[in-house]
Amino acid sequence: MLTEYYGIHLQGCLNEIKGIVEFIVEIEKLKSVTPNTKPVGLERYENSAEHSWHVCISALMFKEFANEPVDINRVIKMLLLHDLGEIDAGDTIVYASNNTHSIAEQQGVERLFKTLPEHLADEYLQLWLEFEAGKTADAIFAKAIDRVPPLLHNIHGGGHSWKKHNISKQQVMSLNGEQIAKGSHSLWSELEKQLINAAEQGLLK
Repeated sequence: MLTEYYGIHLQGCLNEIKGIVEFIVEIEKLKSVTPNTKPVGLERYENSAEHSWHVCISALMFKEFANEPVDINRVIKMLLLHDLGEIDAGDTIVYASNNTHSIAEQQGVERLFKTLPEHLADEYLQLWLEFEAGKTADAIFAKAIDRVPPLLHNIHGGGHSWKKHNISKQQVMSLNGEQIAKGSHSLWSELEKQLINAAEQGLLK
């Protein structure tokens, strides 16, 4: 009986590992999704996987400046997971995002998580939904940090994405100011200064 138990347990573990391997292979596709900004100093556009790495590092660096205490491990999990839906839905510029795209992203992450063990799929979907809702301290901070790298890319890249999509100073200030300040007043205070300077240099209309 004991041998049979361990045999069943081992087979269950192998099935879970197989599902995780399938998931890891599938999310490689995030590297082919191209957002709308270029990394600082480069002419090519970044991919969404690079963005995920960048926002996680950013969250780690700025966690002490969050308006409320945050669980940085949960924040980083959210930031690693939040763009996976773009594998199916593609990326859209934040100034033109809509409910239809959000629904497509949710369907995408639900498809991806189906290969994972049930407890992981449930945990990660709840984290994804928490990020999207943006109501907890962790989610508010994560959503704030998610906005930082694209701003820095434009500030240090001639406003390339803003100009390409005809984005105004008011659009940048209102959308980013509200979201980033919710997560960190001090971080937004610094970025606001840099954005005002960028506008004075003609990077924003």
